[in-house]
Amino acid sequence: DNNPKVPSRIKALIDKTGPSPLPVLTNMAKQLSAQGADLLAMPCNTAHHYYDELASAVDIPFLNIMELVSAHIADQQPGFRRVGLLASSALSTIALYEPWFGSRGAEVVYPPAAEQRALMELIFAIKGNAGDSIGYAAMQSCAETLEAMHVDCLLIACTELSVISEQLHTALPSYDAQDILAHAVIAQASGTGIA
Repeated sequence: DNNPKVPSRIKALIDKTGPSPLPVLTNMAKQLSAQGADLLAMPCNTAHHYYDELASAVDIPFLNIMELVSAHIADQQPGFRRVGLLASSALSTIALYEPWFGSRGAEVVYPPAAEQRALMELIFAIKGNAGDSIGYAAMQSCAETLEAMHVDCLLIACTELSVISEQLHTALPSYDAQDILAHAVIAQASGTGIA
C-alpha cells in the first residue's frame, strides 16, 4: 500500500505540528491483512516508532526493521560497538535504534547538528525529486565525520538515502536498512527464513 496521504512523521515527531500518522498506518495494516496479506513490512524507519501499536492491530506477522537490522549487523560484525546512523533527525528524537543496539552492547552515533541539518535538507530534496539539484555531498560529509568519530560501521536508515546509497564512498562496512528488510521479506515469502 503506497499511500501518499500518510501524515508526515517529521511534522508529528520533530516539529510537533502535524497529526499522528498512526490512525492512517493502522488502517493500511488492517486493510492489507483483510486483503489476504500473509506478512507485513514497512520500509519507513521513522514510522517504526508506531511498530508496537501496528503489530498489535493485526493477526499476521509484521517484520520489525530494528530487530532485523541489529541482528544482521551483529551477525556480520560480531563485537561491533558503535554504529553511525545516516538517517532522518527523527530517529535521534525518538531513539528508534538505541534499545536494539544497546541490548547488544553497541552505541548509536549521529552526525553533529550542522551536518545533520544538511543531511535533512538532502532528504527533503530527494522527497521533492530535487536531490540532483543540491548534490549528495551532505551524505558523504556525514559519513566521513562519523568515520572520524570512530564508528565501526555505517547504517543508512532512511528510504530517501537508500535511493542514493550507491553515491556513498567509505572504507567502513555499510548497511542499508531497506536492503536488510527486503532480504527478510524475500526469505519469509520463499519460506526459507534465511535472509
